[in-house]
Amino acid sequence: MSMGKQKNNERVPLNKIDEAINILQDLEPKERSEIAAIKTVRQMRRYIEKLTSDKYGYTYDEVSEMLKGLGINLSGSRIKYLIGELNKSSRRPLRTPSSGDNIET
Repeated sequence: MSMGKQKNNERVPLNKIDEAINILQDLEPKERSEIAAIKTVRQMRRYIEKLTSDKYGYTYDEVSEMLKGLGINLSGSRIKYLIGELNKSSRRPLRTPSSGDNIET
């Protein structure tokens, strides 16, 4: 669903603009559910890592299925991604330039 290909001759009723602004300004930030997801995974990280270790042998999809039973709807790949993000952020200070930024100043 590409938004870029819309025609530029569309018209909007003037009297609807204020109404639209009121609706738009009352919206909450969307990324809150994302923050909740990473917080959830952060709290469960050691247990998820234990279960997905060679010793226990569970897959991220199996962990995802267990969590779905509790109403936590995160896919296996999403859990794996969030664990990776948490490991990245806890392993190195945030100030370090990424490997692509080797330009000395």
